[in-house]
Amino acid sequence: MTTLKLGVMASLPAGPEEELKNVHDLGLPTCQIVCWQRDLFNEAMAKRLIAAAQDYGVEVTTIWTGLPGPAVWNFLEGPSTIGLVPPARRAERVAALKEGADFAVRVGVSSITTHVGFIPEDPNDPLYPGLIEALQDVVSYCRARNLTFCFETGQETPVALLRVIEDLGSTGVGINLDPANLLLYGKANPVDSLDVFGAFVRGVHAKDGEYPTNGRYLGEEKALGEGKVNFPVLVPKLKSYGFTGALTIEREISGPKQIEDIRRAIALLTPLL
Repeated sequence: MTTLKLGVMASLPAGPEEELKNVHDLGLPTCQIVCWQRDLFNEAMAKRLIAAAQDYGVEVTTIWTGLPGPAVWNFLEGPSTIGLVPPARRAERVAALKEGADFAVRVGVSSITTHVGFIPEDPNDPLYPGLIEALQDVVSYCRARNLTFCFETGQETPVALLRVIEDLGSTGVGINLDPANLLLYGKANPVDSLDVFGAFVRGVHAKDGEYPTNGRYLGEEKALGEGKVNFPVLVPKLKSYGFTGALTIEREISGPKQIEDIRRAIALLTPLL
């Protein structure tokens, strides 16, 4: 029987020592490290992260690599600002992902993860060839360093994401499934999405939410257990596809309520591991 691990999101800019101590204090063995600031992908920060991970006994499962420039999380401006799809920012964002990959190598983490953006559903869309070219550059860079490049789900349909993986070749490519994002962007039922790309899932964000209620703004993120993600069905189905990674809790609020919701998520997910 496969037993999964739990984790939580942790911020590199907030300081690896404090962040990994928080992970440890929550009783969790893993985390994903998030960083949107390229200047922090340096040798000194790598040493701090390695030391903090050793001190607190926390495994870092991926470097979630944010991209420079604007990113507007809605349906109106999102397609022209998020990820590698917008041509104007591709070059600097490819460079940022390579810096994230170098940092992952320094700290001994086996993958990087990011949002690629609103991948065109139509492969004949003029944006598609340039996107694939940019991704081939990043994925080749990762493969040469024995890293997996992971797509964070959200802005694209499962079929569009599967097509991209097929066009890139599946070696060294994976998916970080954010089931809530599939709902927030109105792209898929998370449980059903595994029928399309389940074999490629390498990481999971344990996050909950609801479908959009209008055509301009995303659906609402919810505390785990209060949205429409059916985790008691999703987790066993993940295992059936061979998933052995971590369920990384993500709650995109701050303050005491965030910690309260994370602790509740731990209690809900633990019986499913």
